Amino acid sequence: MSGDKNRNSQRTARRSPARSTTQAGRRALLALAALLCLTALAGCTVPGGLLSGKPPGPRHAIEVVPGDGAHGVRAEGRFEVRVPAGRLQRVVVKRAGDTGQASVAGRISPDRKTWRPSAGPLEPGAKYTVDAVAVDGKGHRASRHTTFTTYVSPNRLIGYFTPENKATVGTGMIVSLQFNRPIARRAVVERAVSVTAEPDVEIAAHWFGNQRLDFRPRERWQPGTEVTVDLRLRGVKAGPHAFGTQQKTVRFRIGRDQTSVIDAATHTLTVSRDDKVTATLPVTAGDRKNPTYNGKMVILERHKVTRMNSRTVGFGGEYDIPDVPHAMRLTPSGTFLHGNYWAPPEVFGWDNTSHGCVGLRDIKGGGRGTPAGWLFAQSMVGDIVEVRNSKDRTVAPDNGLGGWNMPWEQWRQGSVL
Repeated sequence: MSGDKNRNSQRTARRSPARSTTQAGRRALLALAALLCLTALAGCTVPGGLLSGKPPGPRHAIEVVPGDGAHGVRAEGRFEVRVPAGRLQRVVVKRAGDTGQASVAGRISPDRKTWRPSAGPLEPGAKYTVDAVAVDGKGHRASRHTTFTTYVSPNRLIGYFTPENKATVGTGMIVSLQFNRPIARRAVVERAVSVTAEPDVEIAAHWFGNQRLDFRPRERWQPGTEVTVDLRLRGVKAGPHAFGTQQKTVRFRIGRDQTSVIDAATHTLTVSRDDKVTATLPVTAGDRKNPTYNGKMVILERHKVTRMNSRTVGFGGEYDIPDVPHAMRLTPSGTFLHGNYWAPPEVFGWDNTSHGCVGLRDIKGGGRGTPAGWLFAQSMVGDIVEVRNSKDRTVAPDNGLGGWNMPWEQWRQGSVL
């Protein structure tokens, strides 16, 4: 996704350091919480071990080769995850656009110190994400998230697609293609891509700049719809020195219909399944200085636990949180819906204390019986999450899959055909 490039994403991070409430009776308690609540890509605060200067887990020792942000990585080159201290619990490697559990099969060594891929070489010209979870001898869990991009010939045109083949996704999913290079002949490329559905609905394309092409129907998909994406890019001349090589058919299915509506004014999140309310949960959203985006967003990723590092979102070394639970990404610019175990329980449903994320009550390590754990279990990639009554602007349509905020006629005008 290229949502980070739009004007809304200039704020880069939407994190959640908890602040004191405006109510006098809570000032002392929440002043202490303010020391403990920093946010990261999704979340909020520093666990106690960090305040004492002792790392709570082996996160610093999780090493990934190739390094984070590496480009031009050889598809057949060295690729491994290792942890000199502690042991690996889980390693998930995915290509950009894949919504499943893993794209690259691999094995953890018997001593649980090293993970390596078990299949052949990686795909050329692909962006990969690595999510590793490790645990130390005291049971402290930590995670690391890195990315790298494999080498692609300078003249090769690649389209990275969302969602992945054979995925089951929510009714808000938008088909999105991110190309590895600017497209000079957009009409030619758009003609080479088709998106159809069974049962049939009107589907329109929309370009965001010259490297991203999205497709969606007028209204969100009906449950059970089968969607087919045909990429007929092989031999297509996209520019003076750019030729397509992909000839691929991607099929995915629309699952049940679920939407979540966050009211930032009443600090609630209302979940509806098939247009019937199933739960109303207390939340804490963005504060006055850093409000949460308004508008419809789509769940892009789900992580049972993830690391939140301020360096990845332009905050320097302010925080490094190894274990934010039940995190669901809503925008590439950093808006998450996530579990929060560090804020006082009375914050939820009462006050907005974050830097733009939306937090639900949780416990350290994540609990199934908590509001955050329940919502995580009920949600899937492609579900729509809508924020209302926040003090911020509406999320930009290219910040994640925010195209549902654009009127249908305006969306259709984004097609060069």
